[in-house]
Amino acid sequence: MLNDEICKLRDKLNQSILSGEDYDVIYKLSVELDELIAEYYRRKKERSKLKVIV
Repeated sequence: MLNDEICKLRDKLNQSILSGEDYDVIYKLSVELDELIAEYYRRKKERSKLKVIV
């Protein structure tokens, strides 16, 4: 599920920050997480549209 991927990536990002990982790595993980979150809300919006139509 997308939600599980978001949680795993969020944990990976948090661990990278705590361990003092290179900024480029942290930034890359942050962008990936933002993209997953945006996809989550796009799908949620589409599902809500389908509920209204039905």
